[in-house]
Amino acid sequence: MPKFRALELAIEQATRQRDAEARKHAQAQRTLQYAQGQLSQLENYSNDTDARWVGGHAVNLSVELIKHHYQFMDRLQNAVSLQHGVIKNLEQQLSLAHQKLLQAEYRLAGFKQVLKGRRLALNGVQQRREQRITDEFAAMRYARGNTLQTLEEHP
Repeated sequence: MPKFRALELAIEQATRQRDAEARKHAQAQRTLQYAQGQLSQLENYSNDTDARWVGGHAVNLSVELIKHHYQFMDRLQNAVSLQHGVIKNLEQQLSLAHQKLLQAEYRLAGFKQVLKGRRLALNGVQQRREQRITDEFAAMRYARGNTLQTLEEHP
């Protein structure tokens, strides 16, 4: 209906916006999962390296080699700490993307609710108009019937 074209266009735009926000949200989730996988790999590598070191290889090693190992482990722990920071940042980005997605959903739902209300109101107006026409037709028929009856009784 031409009456609702502007509202229908707003719904189409809101739908596109919601879909774009849903794609951004999904991408933020994938990025967070990837970063969590990297953190898991770093932690597993760190644990494996420590386990191998403690497993007996460190008994007769030089001071320089032991120092090198501790420096390496320190750098590895630093990478783990940095990855925790990356994950925290990505979680914030995901939360923001989720909020934007919800806002887009609410906006779209609001437009749809307004359209539904306006259509119901228009249907009510049309039904009242049709009822008025039916009532007028019935009244004219009744009046015509009374006129004919009066003419037959008083010729």
